Amino acid sequence: LGHAEVVSVKIPPSSFAAFAQEYFKLFNENGYRPDQWGDVGLEYRNLVGLPGGVSSPYAKQLIQVSQENGDKLDFAKGKGDDPDRRALCFVMDSTEYPFFVAEQYHQFHDGFN
Repeated sequence: LGHAEVVSVKIPPSSFAAFAQEYFKLFNENGYRPDQWGDVGLEYRNLVGLPGGVSSPYAKQLIQVSQENGDKLDFAKGKGDDPDRRALCFVMDSTEYPFFVAEQYHQFHDGFN
């Protein structure tokens, strides 16, 4: 299945919509992340991991907040070997695809400058 570079966060249910709103601010009007132009490939695909995946009530809330904030992304059920496609976010079931902490050198760097 490979891997994807992700960040694990625990969000109180009452703050999920605010989190989603901040997430969508990362994308421009065409669904691109301007800070990620050089990052292409499987490990850089857009992912959101939720318990239950697309069946989660959070998935529905994520899509609603996306629509309220310019509808910049499409969403698809993540299967683990999904391609890197701009303007597409894969919703992964975090119970099936759990988060793993990366090696230390991958966690704390400044772009390797």
